[in-house]
Amino acid sequence: MNGTTARFLRLGVALSGLAVLGWVLTGQASEPVREGMPTDWSHRHVIFSEPSTFEQVRQATTDPRYWQQWYRNHVARTLPTNSGAPEDVATVDPDMRHIDLKPGSAGAWSEDLGSGASVGAGNYPAKYSFSITTASCSDYVVFNTGLAGSTTQASVVAYDNLYAGGCAAPNPKTYWAYNTGGTVLTSPVISEDGAQVAFVQTDAGFHGTLVLLKWAAASGTVGSPVTLTPVATAAYRACTAPCMTTILLRDALGTSTDDTTSSAFPDYSHDVLWVGGALGWLHQISGAFLGTPGEVTTGGFPVQVNPADPTSLSSPVHDRTSGNVFVGDYGGFFYQVTSAGVVTKSGQIDHGTGVVAGPVVDSTAEKIYVFSSSDGSTSCAAGTLPCSAVFQFAPGFAAGSTGTAEAIVGTSQVAPPNPSAMYEGAFDSTYEASGNATGNFYVCGNTGGAPTLYQIPIAAGIMQTPIAGPALAGATTGCSPVTDISNPNAAGGIAEWIFASAQTSGSGNNCAGGGCVMSFLVQPWLPAHAYAVGDEILDSKLNVQVCRTLGTSRTAALGHPGWNGAIDGSTTDATVRWTNQGPHLASHPAWLPSHAYAAGTEILDSNGNVQWASNAGTSKAGAHPAWSLAIAGNTNDNGAVQIKWKMVGLPATFSVAASGGTSGIIIDNNVGSGTMAGASQVYFSTLGTQACSTGGSGGCAVQASQSDLQ
Repeated sequence: MNGTTARFLRLGVALSGLAVLGWVLTGQASEPVREGMPTDWSHRHVIFSEPSTFEQVRQATTDPRYWQQWYRNHVARTLPTNSGAPEDVATVDPDMRHIDLKPGSAGAWSEDLGSGASVGAGNYPAKYSFSITTASCSDYVVFNTGLAGSTTQASVVAYDNLYAGGCAAPNPKTYWAYNTGGTVLTSPVISEDGAQVAFVQTDAGFHGTLVLLKWAAASGTVGSPVTLTPVATAAYRACTAPCMTTILLRDALGTSTDDTTSSAFPDYSHDVLWVGGALGWLHQISGAFLGTPGEVTTGGFPVQVNPADPTSLSSPVHDRTSGNVFVGDYGGFFYQVTSAGVVTKSGQIDHGTGVVAGPVVDSTAEKIYVFSSSDGSTSCAAGTLPCSAVFQFAPGFAAGSTGTAEAIVGTSQVAPPNPSAMYEGAFDSTYEASGNATGNFYVCGNTGGAPTLYQIPIAAGIMQTPIAGPALAGATTGCSPVTDISNPNAAGGIAEWIFASAQTSGSGNNCAGGGCVMSFLVQPWLPAHAYAVGDEILDSKLNVQVCRTLGTSRTAALGHPGWNGAIDGSTTDATVRWTNQGPHLASHPAWLPSHAYAAGTEILDSNGNVQWASNAGTSKAGAHPAWSLAIAGNTNDNGAVQIKWKMVGLPATFSVAASGGTSGIIIDNNVGSGTMAGASQVYFSTLGTQACSTGGSGGCAVQASQSDLQ
């Protein structure tokens, strides 16, 4: 296909999106799409690079998940008019870079889920927005607690009134909380209309049960939940909320099976939930949100993917383009299951913890990415240790295959001890906007040592040599999944961050060496873009570039400039001039008096800017020097013959303490910098117990800002 045709197709998709959005806003369509939008774990696992053939356009634009992704990337939500948010919750400076909060808070708010509670490592909360254009105070976020439900402990809870900038105090409010009679150790998912929640729970007898739940507002709290008694599946559709039904997961002989490792995956197009579980059983639940729910027991289902060596499954992912389900197991194998229940088993790709994370599928390019804690080789650490790796597969892979490519992302280790688990990564906005599957994939690797972020460049669907980024911890520890967020309405016009956490020994400035969640700016350079002084991007050499002279960048035809790779090095980009801040660092220490500094050291000055030592020397005694506020400006410290500092912009990294690390992270709204606090947020739970900012000490449900994790 020539470039003109590809551009025409992409324009057609964009116009289709605007037309659909217009239907939502005006109600003119005969079959308008639902206004609301769920965001849960599954939306990290099926993505769409931009379709560039007529067949790809046909496939993508009939998939609800494509439009959900399109809305997230293109539609700015605004908050309602402030209706009495308390002034002491948060104040925001004009560029949204710093938020000052109540003492002791971890994030914008954090709610006590109960002693020992947690969404769980590798799991995610789920968020529902009732409108794709307005951030409503009725929007809610759901957290499983990971604790057995009882009359004094909710197994699942939701919060609304989320936004401090537009919703009356308190922020948040408990929307509803239920004791569903089990322990929810998997991620919840939400129906397209937001009226129902689904998840898998286990009971004391190790029986796995799929729960479908209709919620009602103002029903229960974490410590005093409403206890729900299941209704029959035939009665569920007509039951009055709050109510629930349950489906006991069974094998092909009718024997109950458990599930503590596999989250339900919603196939909105066919009203199906896919669920894995113990002993390798894959379940198909029909009539999930719209019909009479029940497990499919014909056509090869439920199917045991590896009867010769059964082990627990991780979360399945359904690809609407191929019609197949893809799932891994804790034995280290990866499987393709067709709609007829025919199973294809890969070769062993994980020799450590097993494939504990669901794959990430590009449903346009039909590329599948699988995450391995140990590839079983001796290719890393001077040929003595196995590697952490990302494997790439295509639908229809042959039995025994280990995929089409492997990207090595650090070392692993030989059990015992086992390496840390390897969770999923995330594509950047460049990849999602690409018509030929070109961009970057970010993952947290190095499962045998300190968790480290890696960028895997992808060119036309082919993984290139990974580039190591910052270490997230100072010791061997676990890492969370990676989440990428591109906000087209942030200060400076657009900003993109990746988020990940370390379970212990976190390197972030605000983490004191404990569990730590960190964000890193990964905003790519844009052609023909108007940049303001202080704007920051990540260049093609993985260095942070800071705009020191405002202007407009080079055109797309010329491509990005040849970046100066030296810290404080200057790059001319049409009328823009950039200063190199250097590679990402997880933290910058504060300046110290009478301290011997080596050349090349970077510190955080009293204004919150990064200063780079252009020469070695000893800092002055007493108070800090008068720091230059100009990018690339000089500060003489302890006289002209001592240290000369160069100001290289604001830090491109932020952090906040999170006991034990965090669950997976989901995104909130993308709004402009003029909106008050609470607009563009992320959500997660801590894995350990800590003091929560709104009272109590337990596992905390946390809301934090996209821009600086406060």
